[in-house]
Amino acid sequence: MSDNTHEKLPIRMLHDRVLVRTDIPEGERRSSGGIVIPATAAVGRRLAWAEVVAVGQNVRTVEPGDRVLYDPEDRAEVEVRGVPYVLMRERDLHAVAADRFEGAVDATGLYL
Repeated sequence: MSDNTHEKLPIRMLHDRVLVRTDIPEGERRSSGGIVIPATAAVGRRLAWAEVVAVGQNVRTVEPGDRVLYDPEDRAEVEVRGVPYVLMRERDLHAVAADRFEGAVDATGLYL
């Protein structure tokens, strides 16, 4: 995310909790061909990308700024200063795509 509204959050994560900000708001989506898909359309289980904004002291695999893949069905939403976030455990993350992996030998950009 280009804006930095979450830099000084009045919240400290505990244990293995991860606070993320979703990439796109829920509701209608647009397919790669430009077709608008309404929020009420039934689709199969679909994972979503989000940006990590805060982590607890026991989180070992992600850090703030990482983009992570998670299941939107398994989440707890929280609003901080009017901004919606998703709270989850580290083990509920499916993958991380981070810039810090790009310089690694044989890096794919995804840490699965």
